[in-house]
Amino acid sequence: MIVTEIFRSIQGESTHAGLPCIFVRLTGCNLRCTWCDTAYAFHGGTKMSIEEIFSRVDDLSSVAKEEEFAKATSARAISLVELTGGEPLLQPDAIPLAKKLLDAGYTVLIETSGERSIAELPREVIKIVDVKCPDSGEADTFRMDNLNAISDQDEIKFVISSRRDYEFARDFVRQHGLARRVHQVIFSPVHADPEGTWPGMSSRDVSEWILADGLPVRLGLQLHKFIWHPATRGV
Repeated sequence: MIVTEIFRSIQGESTHAGLPCIFVRLTGCNLRCTWCDTAYAFHGGTKMSIEEIFSRVDDLSSVAKEEEFAKATSARAISLVELTGGEPLLQPDAIPLAKKLLDAGYTVLIETSGERSIAELPREVIKIVDVKCPDSGEADTFRMDNLNAISDQDEIKFVISSRRDYEFARDFVRQHGLARRVHQVIFSPVHADPEGTWPGMSSRDVSEWILADGLPVRLGLQLHKFIWHPATRGV
């Protein structure tokens, strides 16, 4: 597998936001969203085996093993792992890696663009699946058969950068009854690029639109970008 970085941080998105998490960021993506904040993961990376990745995750999960509570309980300090990218499902070994982590007792999230099939992933993997809105520049890339592969523990995310994006997401949610099919639907306003490449979307505007339309969705802010500088890597 080709890996851009493996690190521990605070989960910044999804319904797991705020929890300590270990991230495995795989290299490569076949989409080019206008507001992409991880373009550094498109190329490069380090070749690692599944065993090497697992060993690194296990090391990071045990950062507190010398503390008294860990000695007493033999518990992992961190048991949440996210596979992300880039697009993690471009690498076929993402699936056996997810299985190995599950078998070891980790809770596994995978964040994917929605353009790749999620059908072969173990059901126990919590899938956070994007549906690309028009202003992403990658509209119509969502695989509609993924709607048949999601479960009530999974999440669907829309990144919102305009009123047009919001209306697209609102209509998609209603048309496909997403609120009844997944654990959570998330509307995530685009965070402004610190270098000015793209503007931010007002979270207040998105909140007021959600309330005005009575949508059963969650406003999702990228928590890590409020904790650290938005351009910081490895967080």
